[in-house]
Amino acid sequence: MTARPTAAPADHRAGEPINESEAIARLRQNADPSQQYYAAWWLGRMRSQHPEAVPLLRDALRQRRGRDPGAGIEENAVARNAARALGKLAPAATDAIPDLLAVLGDPDDGLREAAARALGDLRAESALKPICQLLASGPNQAGASRPDSPRMMEPCEALLEALGDIGIADPAVLAVVEPFIDHARPLIRSAAARALLQLTGEPRWGDLLVSLLNHHQLQVRRAALMDLGAAGWRPALESIRRTPAENSLKLIALRGLVEQGCGAPAEDALLACMDELL
Repeated sequence: MTARPTAAPADHRAGEPINESEAIARLRQNADPSQQYYAAWWLGRMRSQHPEAVPLLRDALRQRRGRDPGAGIEENAVARNAARALGKLAPAATDAIPDLLAVLGDPDDGLREAAARALGDLRAESALKPICQLLASGPNQAGASRPDSPRMMEPCEALLEALGDIGIADPAVLAVVEPFIDHARPLIRSAAARALLQLTGEPRWGDLLVSLLNHHQLQVRRAALMDLGAAGWRPALESIRRTPAENSLKLIALRGLVEQGCGAPAEDALLACMDELL
């Protein structure tokens, strides 16, 4: 889905918020991964245009560390934040596509997930084949739950979203995505419907997402809101307005309808609904 909203990581050096120069300096040093972790997040969050931002984030993405208990940083955390930041710096970060492709095969699920979303943000057509290969075994294998973890064998939600964001409606891509419509997890069904809606524009996929706005789990309703916004599905306006979820998330979804969508309802109706929710 459009990447889900995430909280800022804690800055491990108390004091005033940092600026761009400080973020670059923190990312450039390699003695304290907690400072690199925060700097990578900051550069992505602020959509930095500093000429060193992308090269340093690429270096951080290649960085692999074991857990640093003293700093409270888990394995590959810096690389994960670097991948997320590179996606947010699109289109300036297209040079990082080969680095992101390289970590799609990393054993770290979280790093594969972050790389997939970044490749989607960068509209990286070269990622289609490797992402499809990761999903090709379908819901019963790639989408199977790990025996020792709530995670699946592959980060299917992020991979499906990336295919939709890249936006190439090749029959081979559609054939990979469609089986996930029947996945047991509603979040995966939502991601698959979003991708298919983006790729084909067929109303049935928008209708499936709208139906998930009535799901009993708030997490699923939130996901469907974000997916409808990412796909720009304007017929969902009234359903979004009535969804029992936070107004802040409804506003994000409606902004997506304004920015990504076209057709009915017209933009003035969308803006009126946003005003109502403010």
